[in-house]
Amino acid sequence: MTDQLINQIDINVETHYIEEQSLPEENRYVFAYTITIHNNGEQPAKLLNRHWIITDGDGNTQEVRGEGVVGETPHIGPGDYFRYTSGTVLETPVGTMEGSYRMRADDGSEFEAMIPVFTLSLPHTLH
Repeated sequence: MTDQLINQIDINVETHYIEEQSLPEENRYVFAYTITIHNNGEQPAKLLNRHWIITDGDGNTQEVRGEGVVGETPHIGPGDYFRYTSGTVLETPVGTMEGSYRMRADDGSEFEAMIPVFTLSLPHTLH
């Protein structure tokens, strides 16, 4: 059952560079990311924790772990979705993020919903 649940949580990511908060001359590049978590399964699931691996263009890695997302632990019903926007600061104009959400289905089983690697980059930096 758990493997079925993992495959029924879809995570989509949109990113954008926040120029007005960035200071490239001080190696400060601010990015926002909007995550949409779709529950395509038949059972509700609650997001318990997040785990991020953030890597800048120099290969420096930072891990972030915490409860919920943006102060919430959303309970996502079948066919529903939860969307939120957050951000991160890099010291390089390009980097990546990836990670997972620890989820609990209403039947009590827990599973990791994987967040595939996505790129953070200044506009027109990558082809």
